[in-house]
Amino acid sequence: MRLRLSLLALALVAAAALAAPPPEPPVAPAVDPADDVPATMAPEGVDPVATAAPVAPATKGQSSGSVDLEDIRAFTAVYSLVKQAYVEPVDDHRLMQAAIQGLLAGLDPHSEYLGPEQMQDLTEDTTGSYDGLGIEVLQVEGTLRVVAPIDGTPAERAGVKAGDTIVRINGKPVQPDDLDGAVESLRGEPGTPITLGIVHEGESMPVDIPLVRDVIRVASVRGRLLEPGYAYLRISQFQAETGSQLRSRFERLLAENKGPLRGAVLDLRSNPGGLLNSAVEVSDEFLSEGGIVTTRGRLKETDMAFRATPGDLLDGAPLVVLVDNGTASAAEIVAGALKDNHRALLMGRRTFGKGSVQTVLPLDAGHAVKLTTARYYTPSGVSIQAAGIEPDIVLADLMLSQRDSGPTPAIGERDLRNHLTGAEEESGPVTPRAADRDLQQDYALNEALNALKALALRNARTEGRG
Repeated sequence: MRLRLSLLALALVAAAALAAPPPEPPVAPAVDPADDVPATMAPEGVDPVATAAPVAPATKGQSSGSVDLEDIRAFTAVYSLVKQAYVEPVDDHRLMQAAIQGLLAGLDPHSEYLGPEQMQDLTEDTTGSYDGLGIEVLQVEGTLRVVAPIDGTPAERAGVKAGDTIVRINGKPVQPDDLDGAVESLRGEPGTPITLGIVHEGESMPVDIPLVRDVIRVASVRGRLLEPGYAYLRISQFQAETGSQLRSRFERLLAENKGPLRGAVLDLRSNPGGLLNSAVEVSDEFLSEGGIVTTRGRLKETDMAFRATPGDLLDGAPLVVLVDNGTASAAEIVAGALKDNHRALLMGRRTFGKGSVQTVLPLDAGHAVKLTTARYYTPSGVSIQAAGIEPDIVLADLMLSQRDSGPTPAIGERDLRNHLTGAEEESGPVTPRAADRDLQQDYALNEALNALKALALRNARTEGRG
């Protein structure tokens, strides 16, 4: 409140301050932003203690962090002009809120001011239950870009894809200066309709996609057996319970397989990320040793290092990880940890490239700042910020399709007249295994399963020689 009153006082005298040069101000100690150290810090989504340490004055000669008088003059002049000359009256609260939001928006795409509604949205995202479309979006250079649709939600079922750009909402163009309002309009009561004008990646013309809002309850982990001995694990985003959901799902797959697995595919495609702690937990489930991730920032509290603990869900069996341009943030932490420790083979396309960590810093009971406080580094010491992770095997963005006509009947020895009866024929006809539904269309998943079988075969040969 003291800051707001000070700024308002400056605004009231802005015209006078600009009309005549002020006398030389007294020398005051400069303040270095690095000294503004919060008492506690936590990764995005974790509730830190709502306290902060006072700002300490800088020592003599420390001027790099001082606020330039000309910047203060410019701010107060603009503030005063808006108050006096804007076409409609604007109250001080609205201007101050806009100033705060603009301050953070000018830093990077992930730092923002959180009001009560945004705080609620953040809680919903980390718990996996909210009303809306099931779509993760990012504000990029005045546009609303889709990071990834969430599995099993209206957005995913309607065909919204990672990399799409939302240009219209219910026929109204998305305004570059009101992207927050556009994001808010995506939420709404379950059962209410909405139409998005979408420009798919690589296209130039938008298409209208009608959707109906729903209660989004996202189970972040799904899984099934692709074939006996080979599991498929899908993580759609990293929530508070993702680690425990992964362990529970894996135990069910072991029971269904009636024995150890020969390998698994971990699908992180179109995973927009989530909680840092959950990413570390999932990485640890497949690693018995080695580093997972390190974070480094300007403050000592942001420098952290995470290492794996003994134990591996797969007991060393091969692991293939699927990634694409929608694999972001926490999902990239997992992909980077498994790749750098040579624990998994990465297949797909280059990942999104979000290599920064956001910390939620409370201001009061209903407001907070989500601030980018650190960069994270994979175990090899590489920052993937804006670069992404290159998979070991690059796959094109293709889809399998069925033949227009039926397949030519296969002819084998058993079809020849008077052939010698084989041992298996005596036990009845051979019934072909039903193909997994997704394998019939998912090119990347097909390739991942083929690679997984090759890795499992190599492991079996190595163990046989031992």
